[in-house]
This record gives sequence, C-alpha cells and structure tokens, in this order.
Amino acid sequence: MNIVLLSESDFIDENRAVITDSRLEHLHKVLNVKQGDTLKVGLVNGLTGIGTVECFNDEKCSLTVDLNSPPPEALPCTLVIAMPRPKTLKRSLEAAIAMGVKRIFIIGSYRVEKSYWSSPVLSEEYLHKLSMLALEQACDTVLPEIQIRKLFRPFVEDELPLISQDAKAIIAHPYAPSFSMPVVGEKKQKVVLVIGPEGGFIPFEINLLEKQGCTTVSFGNRILRVEQAVPAILAKLF
Repeated sequence: MNIVLLSESDFIDENRAVITDSRLEHLHKVLNVKQGDTLKVGLVNGLTGIGTVECFNDEKCSLTVDLNSPPPEALPCTLVIAMPRPKTLKRSLEAAIAMGVKRIFIIGSYRVEKSYWSSPVLSEEYLHKLSMLALEQACDTVLPEIQIRKLFRPFVEDELPLISQDAKAIIAHPYAPSFSMPVVGEKKQKVVLVIGPEGGFIPFEINLLEKQGCTTVSFGNRILRVEQAVPAILAKLF
C-alpha cells in the first residue's frame, strides 16, 4: 500500500477521516504506523495529499487530512482484452490499472473457454477490490471503468467503431507478418489496444477487427503470455 485510499464515508468532517476496516491491519502490521506519522492519502476518484495520524490503536486510525494534489495522469488508452484464464486476467488487470489505463473491455472470442465466464474474478465486488489494490500500488485514486462483453462480433461491429473513432486502434497479434512498431506520436493521442487470448485471435476475428479500422501489429518475434504482453506493450506505446 503506497497510498491510503479514503472514501467519502471515512470522513467525519471536512478534514478528518477514521479508518476501521482491513486497512487498519495493514497500517499496523506492514507500515507500523504510530501517532504523529504522516501518510500519503487520496480520496477515491479525487485528490491526493497527506494524512497525519492523530490516534492509532487496535480499533481505529484517525487522520487529519490535507488533499491538495491531483492523481497521476491517466494513460490515453482503452484496453480491449479477450478473456484469458482468470488468474491471468487478474495479473493483466492489475498491471494495466497500475500503469494508468482507465477504460477496459473484457471480451469473448473463439479461443476463450466458456467456463472462464463463471469465474468470481468477473464479479463487480472482485473487480472493485482488484482495482483498489492496483491504485494503492500506483499512488492513484481514479477507479477504472471495466466492462464485460461476451459476444465478439456485436462488440466489434457495434461498439468498437464508437470507442476508436478518435483514437489509433491497434491489434497486438503475435502472428502478424512482420514486426512494425506503431507510431503513436504525442502522448496525448488516444489509443485503443486490442489483445487477444492465448493463441491469438483467429483469422476471421482479425479480419473483422481490421474492417473496423484496427491495425494489426507485431511487437517482436517473442510470443508473450497475456499478463506479460499487457505491461510490455503499454510501456512501448507510452
């Protein structure tokens, strides 16, 4: 936990907050917090700042809070990722959120196992918890928007054109004919990054994506796992 994330319900007045849940255990056992210590804090979907510990015991941590700085700038990237194994999805989302991706679509494709869709990883509660952990790691406060689309073709034909209309859309495909590092240009330029399942998209899916204006790109001759590809490609692009 590199930042203590606070919600509106933690505040007892404008500048004072009280923590009583699982964060308290982390502050005690990991950070070894004591009265008078200062902590980096942030309001969920709001500003960051400093919290000074007024009172700390087994029941609560009371903080005087000064929020005065914006969170880190988000990446101008929408991530579209075909549903991988649930454990792989967890690692991939953690990496993407920690790096600043704020809009994520988890989609179906031919090579996605149907059983993956029943995973508790996809529950709203789990995705929120995972997002909070990633934000705590990155000293960020802004929660990402995560949406699930099980049907590939309706998403690609009906939604993707709207999502990518003012962005450069890239399909990261290990079997593209040759390596071609895309030129994103200024960091402010929006990008839609599409990453397939293990084994990649099938030709029909690649063709459908390309018809919607996506460019198929290989980022090198090494084939990476999905959880490796997500941070590696984001780092190359931004």
